[in-house]
Amino acid sequence: MSTDVCVKTLRDQRRGLLAWSVALILLVGMYAGFYPSFHGSGSYNDLINQMPKALRDLFTAGAGGDLSSGPGYIYMEMLSFMAPALLLVYAIGAGAQAVAGEEERHTLDLLLATPASRRRVVVEKGLAIALGITVLASSVGLAIIAFGAATGMGLSTVNVFASVVHLGLLGLVFGCLALLVGAATGRVAIARGVPAAVAVVAYLVNGFAPSVSWLSAFREFSPFYQYVGHDPIRNGFSLVALAVAAMTAGAFVAAAVHLFRRRDIA
Repeated sequence: MSTDVCVKTLRDQRRGLLAWSVALILLVGMYAGFYPSFHGSGSYNDLINQMPKALRDLFTAGAGGDLSSGPGYIYMEMLSFMAPALLLVYAIGAGAQAVAGEEERHTLDLLLATPASRRRVVVEKGLAIALGITVLASSVGLAIIAFGAATGMGLSTVNVFASVVHLGLLGLVFGCLALLVGAATGRVAIARGVPAAVAVVAYLVNGFAPSVSWLSAFREFSPFYQYVGHDPIRNGFSLVALAVAAMTAGAFVAAAVHLFRRRDIA
């Protein structure tokens, strides 16, 4: 399969991807610079432990945390909320623009006038989303390794790699969901709003499930549970979580292809 559509999409995003990568690297550097003041201090952990359990679980995405250790600090400050939130902003935006954005800009009809089939357009747009997310997740991972070594966090390179792979798949799930909604509706606003709302609900379910008994049955359906439920910064990869996230993203792309092929283009 030719990757012309994918390459063109990435070329159009190159400045944005560069800006996002630099911003994420600087953000990791900023948080890493504060680590020496947290290292070995139990006062911050005492403050967190004094929170109500439900609030503490939400604050730590249900995985707990120890600000006095390197893995605990980088999880609490970057990987529990900030990095996923920023990556989801990019992924959902890219997914919404992939098909619905082309349609609203009145460029989709020109794209479909070429030999590229609807199936190929959706698949290659999905591939472009995945590659863009890979660039950003890799930037986060490399920055964590570099700044972590510089500040003595004692991080495992393998576990950092595992964390950013799970982070990338989290972004891919919601990026592909945005692609699906955009392919089905042709509306950028809806393609952004629906995945954003689902992400908020999924985060709350994963965060509150440890302290709200009736939510515990739904926690494993949350993409955030597949991301941090097994604590990859300390425990490494979870093959089951990786498989679930990858299959979810693939199912969204397959559904996007099916719905886009059946819909009349505005």
